[in-house]
Formats: sequence, structure tokens, C-alpha cells
Amino acid sequence: MRLFALRDYRRLFGAQVIALFGTGLTTVALGLLAYDLAGPHAGAVLSTALTVKMVMYVVIAPLAAAYVDRLPRRTFLFVLDVVRGAVVLALPLVTEVWHVYVLIGLLQAASAAFTPTFQAVIPDIVTDEAAYTRALSASQVASTMESLLSPVLAAVALTFLSFDRLFLGTSAGFLLSAALVLSTRVPDARPSGHAKARDKAAAGIRTFFGTPRLRGVMALDLVVAAAGSIVVVHTVNHVRDGLGGTQSDVAWVLAASGTGTLLAALVLPRVLDRVAARTVMTAGAGVLTGGTVAAVALTSTGLLTWTATAVVWSAIGVGMALVLTPTGKVLRASVTPNAIPEAFAAQFSLSHLAWLVTYPLAGWLGTTAGFAVTWSVLAVLAGAGLAGALLLWPRHEGPGTTADLTAPARDRSTLVEAA
Repeated sequence: MRLFALRDYRRLFGAQVIALFGTGLTTVALGLLAYDLAGPHAGAVLSTALTVKMVMYVVIAPLAAAYVDRLPRRTFLFVLDVVRGAVVLALPLVTEVWHVYVLIGLLQAASAAFTPTFQAVIPDIVTDEAAYTRALSASQVASTMESLLSPVLAAVALTFLSFDRLFLGTSAGFLLSAALVLSTRVPDARPSGHAKARDKAAAGIRTFFGTPRLRGVMALDLVVAAAGSIVVVHTVNHVRDGLGGTQSDVAWVLAASGTGTLLAALVLPRVLDRVAARTVMTAGAGVLTGGTVAAVALTSTGLLTWTATAVVWSAIGVGMALVLTPTGKVLRASVTPNAIPEAFAAQFSLSHLAWLVTYPLAGWLGTTAGFAVTWSVLAVLAGAGLAGALLLWPRHEGPGTTADLTAPARDRSTLVEAA
């Protein structure tokens, strides 16, 4: 099946790409807004805003899954895009720092409800197993391209426009995404079988703790967050202060990580047709752990040069793709069709809980203890996550486990019941 021959998937993918680039431009503009409001304290403002984002992701996603089967999903996604567009439009009007926190809270609450709902729609539209694997890879590629191109687009735009105009463009992007969602035939969620919203909100979390392979996925989320925090939090200071680079150099180093993710995501569909998801994901965790250990060794010996940085950052990018891209396939194989929204919401929430731990750890410890100590702690966390995944996710669980993740969709109900 040709993936982009599916009209509804094609439009939803377009909506995702537009919204992703809108989010990327918002991130750049928000940093400039924080500096405009807080000057030398802009870093503290952004750190708090990032914490607000993670809290919203952890709390809101399971609640959204609890109520989504009571709402028409197309309308729900449309409204969330409109809300995000309206909030972004209001950001350049703020005059106090606390205004930023309130608006970011609203923006990220809408995103926390949108993303898992969107992810749960895709398997209902792309029912062919091979095509669904390619849809997961396409989403990873889209996310990577956003991280690569958004800073470049923002830099070009800022040569002609003031930063507050970026918010206008972002708002227009969210509204265009909303229009694409509205033009798509999105099936409503199947009833989950839980009468109370509280039970629905907890059902996905219980599924993760009660399913061996999903407990393994939770451990792998910690590996991704530990290694990824080095790239996200420390690239600027490492390049500017450690290597003496420019703002442009920061973008190129980030692009090295994104390139690694992009290349891995492009080849993964064929790999996942032949190799079990557990093997691919634990290999990715091994690459991430090795990358953090290499970063510690090189920075401790003063050998983390430009070339070494590019290699380590690229390896971290590859490892993230190897872990993240197959996750949707594992979730889909682990639950019954009516529980897919709950499972995706739980994964969204639990994965960001890991980032909620590693982001402040990387930021605060990096400021007080330096890179070598901080990266050593993150390497220990990554190693613990990898060891946990290998222990919690048995190589042979019996029917319905990772060895069966390539089974045809028509056999899925049998496999899920066996698991």
C-alpha cells in the first residue's frame, strides 16, 4: 500500500508538519521574547516555561485520553489547533513574565491533548501493518526536519521581520493545520469499556505497568531523556563557551544530531520489517548510553573537539530514532483497538515524566558542577534505563510479544489476547 495515496493520512500528515514547524518557530520567538522581558534572566524564564510544558504533558495527556471517546475526534483536534493559534497570537502582547507562563501553560495543555489523540488516530486510518510502520517513520522524519529547519527559517525571517512577527506566522500555521484536520475523515474513538473518566485516565498507566514490553518501553524513555538532555540543554554552552563557536555553530551542531535521527528514521521501515522491535530499540538505547559515556570521556580529557562533538551528537540522534520510531508499533501490538488512545496518552505522559526529571537535572547540575559531572550522572541514568529495559522486557514473552510485532493486522486481536 502506498502510504501517501491515502487521502486522509496525507492531509493529517500535512497538518502535523505545519503544526510542527509552527511549534519550532514559536520556540525561537519565545526565547527572544524572554530576553526582551527579562534580559540576563531569560534563561531562568525559559527554564520555568519548559518545566510548565513538561508538567502539562504529564498531567493533561491521560485526562485527554479519558474523555476523547466522548467527543468527535476531528472536532476535538480542530478546536485544539485553533486554541494553539489564538494563544500564540496573544504572546507578543504580554508585558509581564507571569503572562508568559500562563499562556505557555495553555499552549502546552492544548498540545498535550492534541499529540496523543493525533497519534491514536493514525492506526485507525492506516490499517496496513507495513504502511503503518512507514507512517511512524514519516512522523519521526517530520519531527527531525522541524528541528533542523525551524531555526534556519527563523534566522532568515528575522533578517526581514521583528521577532513578534514570527508569532503571527506561527498562529497562521496552526489555523492552516486546523483547516486540514477539518477536511479529513477522522473516525471517532471506540468506547474504551471504562465507565468513569478516572478509570480511563488510569487505564493506560496500568497497562504500561502490567505489560512486560511496555515496562521496558518506560525504561527506554529514561535512556532517551538522559542522553537527549545533553543535546537539548548543553549544546549552546558547550559550543559557545567550550569550543568558542558562534550562534551559527550552535545550529550546525544541533543539525548534526538531527541528521543522525533523520538518516536512521529513513532506513528503519525496512529494518523493522525483518528485525524485532525489542532488538532495534535496545540497540538504540545501547547507542545512546555509549554516546553519553563517550561525551564524559572526551570532555574529561579535553578531547571533545568539533569533530568529536559532531560524531557524538550524531550518534545520540541515531540512538533516539532507533528507540522512538518503533514505539508506536509496540503500543499498537500491546493493546486492543479500543484501548489505543489510552496507551498513546500514557506513553506521551510517561515519556515526558522522564524529561521532567532529566531537564532540570541537566540544567541545575550543569550550572553548578560542570559538564563532566553532569554527563556522568546522565550516563548512569542512561545505563540504568538500558539495564532496566533488558530485564523488564523479556526476549521471549510467548505469543503476542515482540517476535510477533510484524504479524498481519488481521491476527492482532489474537496476539493481544495472548499477551
